[in-house]
Order: sequence, then C-alpha cells, then structure tokens
Amino acid sequence: MPPLIVELKLLAMNHLKGLIREVPDFPKPGILFYDITTLLKDAHGLKAVIDGLSANYHGQGIDTVVGIEARGFIFAPAVAYALSAGFVPVRKPGKLPAAAERVEYQLEYGTDVLEIHRDAVEIGSRVLIVDDVLATGGTAAAVIKLVRQLKGEVVGLQFVIELDFLKGREKLPGLKVQSLVQY
Repeated sequence: MPPLIVELKLLAMNHLKGLIREVPDFPKPGILFYDITTLLKDAHGLKAVIDGLSANYHGQGIDTVVGIEARGFIFAPAVAYALSAGFVPVRKPGKLPAAAERVEYQLEYGTDVLEIHRDAVEIGSRVLIVDDVLATGGTAAAVIKLVRQLKGEVVGLQFVIELDFLKGREKLPGLKVQSLVQY
C-alpha cells in the first residue's frame, strides 16, 4: 500500500479514536468500556464510520447487511442503504415475531442465544455482517452460523472497533474481517 494511503488511514483511525469516550470500570471494575455515543453525535465522525464500513463493498453485489443486536442496529441499516442492500436484524431470543432460526453460543462465563427470521436471508444471498465491536469473536461466529444455516454466503464482517488483545479474528478464519479502529 502506498505510504500516503497508509498515512491517511492512520489519520482517519486516530480521528475516530479521539471521538470514542473511554469509561473505566464499566460495566464492572477493571473493564475499560469504549463508548461510541460520543462518536455517534459527531456528524463527521458518524459519516466517516458509515463510509468506512461500506467502502470496500461498493459494487460487490451485497444483497443483505446483517446487524447484530443492539449497537449493530445503529450502523448496519446505514451501510445497507449505502450499498443499496437490504437490512436484517439478528436479535436476542423472543424479539422476532415470525419463525426464527436460533444458535446458542459460548460466552466467557456461560452461553447466550441469537435468532434470525427463517426468511430473512435468501439462499445464495451475499451477506455482509456489521457490528460495533469485535471482542472475543463468539457473537460474530454465531451470526455466521445463522447466516449459513439459511444458506447465505458471508462475504465479510465489518466492525467499528476491534479489541485486538482478545483475538476475536481467530474465531473467524477464512473470512474478510475489517475494523476501523483497533485497541
């Protein structure tokens, strides 16, 4: 990659990092929470995020953008709009009104469940998954499993923030994974 492009990407990442508030000891002592509400209220920052999340997928034939509850819902519909694609939510159990596929997955201390409507992804659809944070990768891996259960093709995953030290990418082998800001 040419040095100028690398420099511009670093400037953009640093600008976005500057808009993200760091909240110590939330939700519990010892956790540093990266609060995106300060990024969302900045018009230029929000536009940069949507442009960044969609940039590599223009003209790539994305049919559906899947957003993960809850903060993925903030970004995924805007990315879908930018790509002229549909938007599909993946929800916690009991939130979807029609027949749904579900997947149970491991958390650090226990399990969780996610659901998607059975008719949300057409067979062979090209799907982009969008969320706010890539941490351990468990949630993203569960969503990939849901999309594949519906016979959709996961083209890539886009995140606003990636917590590199948690090595979430390792749970997403063979897939195009990108994040705008890394910690």
